[in-house]
Amino acid sequence: MPWNNEGGSGGPWGSTGGGQNPWGRGGGGGSPADFEEMIRRGQDRFRRMMPKGFGGSRGVVLIVAAVVALWAITGFYRVEQDQQGVVLRFGEYVRTTPPGLHYHLPWPVETVQLPSVTRIRRIDVGFASAGDGRTTMRRDIPEESLMLTGDENIIDIDFTVLWRIVDARNFLFNIQDPEATVKFAAESAMREILGRTDIQPALTEERPLIEQNARTLLQDILDGYAAGIEITQLQLQDVQAPSEVRDAFDDVQRARQDQQRLRNQAEAYRNQIIPQARGEAVRLIQEARAYREQVINRAQGDAQRFLSVLLTYSANPEVTAHRLYLETIEEVFSGIDKVIIDDDAGNGQGVVPYLPLNELRRQTTEGTEVQ
Repeated sequence: MPWNNEGGSGGPWGSTGGGQNPWGRGGGGGSPADFEEMIRRGQDRFRRMMPKGFGGSRGVVLIVAAVVALWAITGFYRVEQDQQGVVLRFGEYVRTTPPGLHYHLPWPVETVQLPSVTRIRRIDVGFASAGDGRTTMRRDIPEESLMLTGDENIIDIDFTVLWRIVDARNFLFNIQDPEATVKFAAESAMREILGRTDIQPALTEERPLIEQNARTLLQDILDGYAAGIEITQLQLQDVQAPSEVRDAFDDVQRARQDQQRLRNQAEAYRNQIIPQARGEAVRLIQEARAYREQVINRAQGDAQRFLSVLLTYSANPEVTAHRLYLETIEEVFSGIDKVIIDDDAGNGQGVVPYLPLNELRRQTTEGTEVQ
């Protein structure tokens, strides 16, 4: 034995003398009278602590009533403006309460949960953000961001989902992990939409359409789960080709931009030339119509004049013929700078010769200008 037990004088607590145990009792243990004495002394001590009038059954009843009242008061609860109260009775849904002061049976009969239904929650897919408030570090998650497009190309896409609770009961009881459910459903919806879209439109003009279609499909998935969640917005943060082929895609993108720029210039030139050509065509048509009217009117006038002369000639042919002859001679000789003298009219007698001063002055003036 590790202790000295010579002569049977004691145990590990030293000498027990007279067969006493280590707690100071006799070897035979405590009697029932000792326990009753301890209980009696405890009751006396409790009575001395309590006010007068509490000794007996009446005091016990008052104490029990006070405890019950305090327990009943714990059933009051307040639902804030941004919350819905979901009351559970032994873990089973009972009712949903609007904002305000309400009451439920105290624990453990009924409990209440108060999820916020107006707070907009955010989930990032394809990347993770971390920061200290002033700077934000962004880490790409390839297993989430790399997706296959409809033309069998790989695209690197990061997007954010904004959502809120619209039905607290469904939110609490129909889905186990709401954030994980929304994230996986969003990733699945985006992969389905991109699987029906070629890579080039996804990188350029169809980004708003992808956001809209993915949001609609994600909402349909969550409604099928009866998740009690509304997707308020789905935003594409970054859409690029994989880093290994990004330079080649950038070259293609720049070429497409140049193509679009040249096409816009050609469209602008066409929009400028076509109205001018149409205006010129209208002008030519109007001029041709005016010339046609002019020629027709002139021809009709000449015909009318000829008919009137014909009628006059039919009435008196000799006089009309002589008059026409004189008018024709006058018209012919009106542009000739010559003087004709009829010799038969007197061999030129009676004709006064003159000096052409005007003609000489004109020749002198032209000669001076030439010098």
